[in-house]
Amino acid sequence: MSPWWLLPLVLVCSSALTAWMRRYALARDLLDRPTARSSHSVPTPRGGGVAIVLCFLGALPLAAAAGNVDAAVSWSLVCGGGLVAAIGFADDHGHIAARWRLLAHFAAAACVLAWLGGMPPITVAGWVLAPGWGAGVFGAFYLVWMLNLYNFMDGIDGLAGVEAICICGGGALLHVVLGQTQSALLPLLLAAAVAGFLQWNLPPARIFMGDAGSGFLGLVIGALSIHAAAQAPELFWAWVILAGVFVVDATFTLLRRLARGEKVYQAHRSHAYQRAALKYGGHLPVTLAVAAINLLWLLPIACWVAVGGVDGALATVLAYLPLLALDIWLGAGVPER
Repeated sequence: MSPWWLLPLVLVCSSALTAWMRRYALARDLLDRPTARSSHSVPTPRGGGVAIVLCFLGALPLAAAAGNVDAAVSWSLVCGGGLVAAIGFADDHGHIAARWRLLAHFAAAACVLAWLGGMPPITVAGWVLAPGWGAGVFGAFYLVWMLNLYNFMDGIDGLAGVEAICICGGGALLHVVLGQTQSALLPLLLAAAVAGFLQWNLPPARIFMGDAGSGFLGLVIGALSIHAAAQAPELFWAWVILAGVFVVDATFTLLRRLARGEKVYQAHRSHAYQRAALKYGGHLPVTLAVAAINLLWLLPIACWVAVGGVDGALATVLAYLPLLALDIWLGAGVPER
């Protein structure tokens, strides 16, 4: 039986479960209340990302039974993603110390890499990072950074959901372009789960994703990029390019704050997307602009890399430079006056 029927099922289930999570959050008083550093103005339920987690992970056994998803890949996402979602869900209910969260994040990354068989070879300007301990350490830090940058960037309505759909939709397209149609199912399943949640999170958001959902998305997107690279090495850089808006904004902002000696774990409003939301009077223009950047700039470059038209590392620099210039222009990482 074809597994593609899972896509509308996952979307509908995610939307319904998000509605239930909203009622749950309201009943438990799980609300994000605005502070001076918030990007929202009214108390809003959080934790809706649990719908993404449950619907996506619930679809994996069905896809595996249909023969479209390898069992090891499924277990990597269930074990690693499940651990991240669990620690995020607990943190949504009551604060967990950063050191314990970070320990769980590295444990989840190690779990993903173990099930996937480690990092595949990664080529950088003709130099190959071969599988081994060094590649494993790189892979663990890569996954943990993807996880945390998604937490950092989930700060305005609809942004994290739109970014995930663009990345996963673009990743699925790359698989199709390379004739790997079966491999497109996994990213499309994640995109469908996010789309169901996004109906409730578009501006003005009726529920927020929460750490359970944002951390899960970051880790799973990172895992899917590693899985894609195992099938075609050039796809690793293509996926990294697709994630460029979040990677550049989160990394540049963090480095600027570190250079000034700020406590980077404290809440702030100095990301480029937050500055843009303040500058242009709302969340929707920024979320739509990010979608446009993904579709009109990053996706074509990622496709160019996928078909072997340009070196992946070089193309990543090319794709990221205008994003970096945009972040500098918006004042990313600069203290608020």
